[in-house]
Formats: sequence, C-alpha cells, structure tokens
Amino acid sequence: MTQHLAAPATPASGTHTDWWRGAVIYQVYPRSFADGNGDGMGDLDGVRARLPYLRDLGVDAVWLSPFYSSPQADAGYDVADYRAIDPMFGNLLDADALLRDAHDLGLRVIVDLVPNHSSDRHDWFQRALREGPGSPLRERYHFKAGKGENGELPPNDWESVFGGPAWTRVEDGEWYLHLFAPEQPDFNWEHPAVHDEFRSILRFWLDMGVDGFRVDVAHGLVKAEGLPDIGMHDQLKLLGNDVMPFFDQDGVHEIYRSWRKVLTEYAGEKILVAEAWTPTVERAAAYVRPDEMHQAFNFQYLGTHWDAAELREVIDVSLAAMRPVGAPATWVLSNHDVTRHATRFANPAGLGTQLRTAGDRELGLRRARAATLLMLALPGSAYVYQGEELGLPDVTDLPDEVRQDPSFHRASGQDGFRDGCRVPIPWTTEGSSYGFGAGGSWLPQPAGWGELSVQAQTGDPDSTLELYRSALAVRRTQQGLGAGDSLEWLEAPEGVLAFRREGFVCTANTTGTAVTIPAPGRILLANAEVETADGKVELPADTTVWWAV
Repeated sequence: MTQHLAAPATPASGTHTDWWRGAVIYQVYPRSFADGNGDGMGDLDGVRARLPYLRDLGVDAVWLSPFYSSPQADAGYDVADYRAIDPMFGNLLDADALLRDAHDLGLRVIVDLVPNHSSDRHDWFQRALREGPGSPLRERYHFKAGKGENGELPPNDWESVFGGPAWTRVEDGEWYLHLFAPEQPDFNWEHPAVHDEFRSILRFWLDMGVDGFRVDVAHGLVKAEGLPDIGMHDQLKLLGNDVMPFFDQDGVHEIYRSWRKVLTEYAGEKILVAEAWTPTVERAAAYVRPDEMHQAFNFQYLGTHWDAAELREVIDVSLAAMRPVGAPATWVLSNHDVTRHATRFANPAGLGTQLRTAGDRELGLRRARAATLLMLALPGSAYVYQGEELGLPDVTDLPDEVRQDPSFHRASGQDGFRDGCRVPIPWTTEGSSYGFGAGGSWLPQPAGWGELSVQAQTGDPDSTLELYRSALAVRRTQQGLGAGDSLEWLEAPEGVLAFRREGFVCTANTTGTAVTIPAPGRILLANAEVETADGKVELPADTTVWWAV
C-alpha cells in the first residue's frame, strides 16, 4: 500500500533559471509510446496526443529517442537524413505541432542527436561508395586499406559493440569502420566538413524550437590517432579502466565546446546531455565543464544494485565529481538499452533478468518503487523511462522470430535482449494493443498487460502511477528537493540510507526485513504503509520514506 498525501501535479513552468539543474526528464521511445495512425508503430502524432498525460504526471521535459529518416537497422540510431522525419513517425509538420503543443503545456523537448555514425544509406556514404577509393567523401568516414598480402584482413583489431569485427570490406577492397552495426559507418571527426554539418544540424532543430539534445555515444566521436590496435597488452590495461582508443578520447571536448557556443545563440536555456560511457564518474564530469555540456547520464548509478552501501558510495562519488565543474548530478534507473529496474531488482541479490515467479514480480516492483523515491530525493536532475511509472517489468519471453534488436541477431556483443524494455506500453485495460493504437503493436504485448495500464492505475492510491504522480508533485513543492549538489548523511542501521536536505529527510531500507529507527519528522510520502509510534518508525523491507522536518 502506498502512503502519501494526495496532491495534483502542476504543469512545468518552463521559465525558471537553470531549469535543467533539477529537472525530471521523461524519455519517450516513440515507436513504443503511442500509435496515432493505427499502423502498429508509435509515431509523433501519438506522442502529441499523450502530452497532457506527461504534463499531469509532473515531468519538466520530454526526451524523444530518434525519429529521423532511417532504414531502422538499429531502431533509428542509423540516420539517413538528420533534417527529415522518417515516414513511420510522421513529417516535419507533425514535429512542429508536437513542439508547439509541448511548449503550450509547459513541457520542454529534447531530441536525440546521433553524431558518432550515420546510416549506410546517408547521401555522403552512398556517394563515397559510388566514387570509390580517393573520393573526398571517403575522408568523411574511416575508409582504410586492409592488412594482409591482398588487403584481406581488417585494418586493425577493433570489435563492434554489437559483436564481430568493427570493419566491413566493400567491393573495391577498402574497409570502413563501424563501432556498431555494419549499417552504421562511423564519421571521421578529423574532417572539418563533419564539424560544419553538425553545427548546421544543431541550428536546424534549434530553429524548429527544440530545447536541447541528448547526444548519442558522446564518448565515441574521436578515435586515437592512427587507429592503433588494442592488442592483448591494451586489453589487459582496459581491465584497469584505461581509455579505449575508440572511446572517451580527449578530442571530443573541443567538439562540445563549439556546440555550446551554438546553443548560446538561442534564447531559452537550451541544453546538451551526454550519453558518455566512461570508466569513472570523474571522466564523465569532463563532459559537463562550464563551457561544454550541461548534463551527463550517470551510468554508474544505473548499474548499482539495491544495496545501501553500494548506493551510498555511488551517490557520494557522483556528487563529488560534479561539484568542481558546477554541473548537476543525474540519476536514472532505466532506459531503452537496459533491463527495466522492476525486473532487474527482482533477484534477492539485485542480479538477473528473469521473473520466474509472482514473488519475483512483487519483490522487483516493491524495490523499484522504493528506488524511485530514493532517486527523486537526490540532489540534481532525474530521468524517467516511459512505462516505469506503471511499474512495467521487462518482457522476457518474446519469441526469437519477433525480436528486432540487431545485437540479438549477432554472435556476441551486447546481450541482445533490449526488445524486452521496448514493448509498447499499455494505456487501457482492454483492446488489441491496450490502447497503444488501433492496429496492434510492433512487438507483442504480454497477456495481462492491461492490468498495468494507465487506465487501470489512475485513481488507485496504491498504484505505482499514483506514487509517481504524488512524488513529482511533492518534489515541486518541497524546497529541499530538486536542484542542489549536497546532502547530509544521517546515522542509520546497516542496510538503511538516511540523509537530510533542507527541511527534508529521506530514509531507505534496502534490507529484506523491517528496521526500527527514530522518526525524523512528518511523513510526506512512502512506497508502503509505515507505522509510527512513540517517536519511532518501523521501516518495512524495501521501503523509502520522505519526511518533512
């Protein structure tokens, strides 16, 4: 049972200074959010129709995963035209209408930008193939001669994130680099035309009215000079968190400094958000220095188990790393690339992805709800992935023949099960796609999905949806929540986190048993029923409580 003080979420004002320092940003994966034209695929019209839902949920901004013209070899992260909308999602008029409606509702809109690679259908790449070796267009990618007597071996030993070699040979004998799928050739960021093109792309979308960009593979644009082999020696060094020759090179920072200058040409506090997979939080902090990006995803926090000691360490390290550069810490529990945390936390050890029993489901959901309140109480900005406010689990039993994640169909690389967190979300209790759209859904939804729908949970005080609505409402009105860069840890039993912010205390019991502590104040919100008596409170297992003090 959820314990809370009912309060409606208010629309985001979108006018306060440095809005991004404490913003709650909701990730929309367009193909799985809402289908406006009934073809089974989510689209911009579907998103537009559901914007009032996001306003009422209480988020400040919406981040849209790619909707650009694309062959969809990697769900839109293979862009053929950065200035066009893929027909499956609509057109530029639809994008314009979505932006206008969002702004009218007080919501900001952040769009994905994919600068590390394009689609192999991109005009530059197609021309490079046609024109052959020596073409100036080939200099905008990484085309190289192969090794071996007849150039039959790749230029170096790099491997794709999706598995297999990071090089593909074309008919004329040269090889091109792709750190992801072969359909995603990497740009050569040593070439000035690439810099010019992306500054132009930024201005195109800023002129359209977007409020910022989430930069995909922000750590990957610049490669080590000469594209050196990793080799066994360097492979061993990587275990000590050394920087890979194709990731997190220092040269990326000059790119983002130039982009920051473009953003300052526009009114309205536009932002850049880095998807930067770095070996440490300290390395991530380099991306958010005052003249670079505004935020960087906190992947270290995302990968933390539901364990008090582990969480405290990551929280401390994150805040300490961001403080010197003046950037907010960010907190996130799920996204389109990882197992949903309602499933991830189901294992008693915080490991594993399978929900084997109803008990697993109950445990995972209880921990997910507690983890959400903890995350939303931390200083800085928070990200919410679509459907997590419904407590959705990963769909782990999709038949192989319906899976579309490219890494699933390759021999190694990423785990290949990202489809499980991308199944279209349920809006209604009944219907062929539970309100997603009139034409079914591009990935099959499980039986009983309607029980988790927006319709089923709305108005139910014990539901996960109403917990999120209440939490975001309290977060807006409680002065000690949201933006900031510090907190005060309080003494607590083993397995319990307790910290103070201005006028506010958060206590989180990560253990499997109830724990009694002194009641620090008046209960604002909890993810389970909490009993207080004689100045003490019994925290149930896997429960977070917000207190006014």
